[in-house]
Amino acid sequence: MNDNIEKIEEKKPKGKSTKSAAVVGGALLGVIVVVGAFYLFITDKQIYTDKADIEAPAITIASNQGGTLQKMLVENGQKISSDTPVAQVADQILRSDKAGLVIDAQSLEGKTVNPGEPVVTLINPDDLRVVAHVDEDKGLGGIKVGQLVNFTVDASGSKKYTGIVDEISATSRQSGVVFNISNQREVKQFDVKIKFDVAKYGELKNGMSAKVTIFTK
Repeated sequence: MNDNIEKIEEKKPKGKSTKSAAVVGGALLGVIVVVGAFYLFITDKQIYTDKADIEAPAITIASNQGGTLQKMLVENGQKISSDTPVAQVADQILRSDKAGLVIDAQSLEGKTVNPGEPVVTLINPDDLRVVAHVDEDKGLGGIKVGQLVNFTVDASGSKKYTGIVDEISATSRQSGVVFNISNQREVKQFDVKIKFDVAKYGELKNGMSAKVTIFTK
């Protein structure tokens, strides 16, 4: 009789362990389901593209009469103020109308410059934006001005930057056409401009490649 009692008592802990394992397993499965559902919710509310770069509108300075480039008075990377002499073409001194950063200064003195041909190109660093190229069938309709954006740049590895949608192009990019093999249709791309704190992110430069995530809700 005592032997039977001892066997019964030995089995009780095993029953409790099995029940505890089942409870833990059920709880773990519940967590996985919740996390999975949350992930699907998040990915459904964002648009990602690796087709993006940092740009500012170009400010070009040209000669209205053309002639020989006699002298270049500025160099690439130089910051200049408005009304700064930048080059001499024939007997004409070209001056900047605005302050900015020189990003292209032709140094080929003696070259013949046509009327209207850019001699010096500037940008205003304060106007830098991330320009994302979004396919028209990849959630473009859900993008609105003011939405939060996270982005990275290739030069800074995995470091994350933040910004907001500032402008959505009203027309597609001329060069932004993707051929969709599945339905033989051209998928056009639209520019989405993203504003960020230029002073805070001083390491970001014109022409850098970027990857963008737009949170649509």
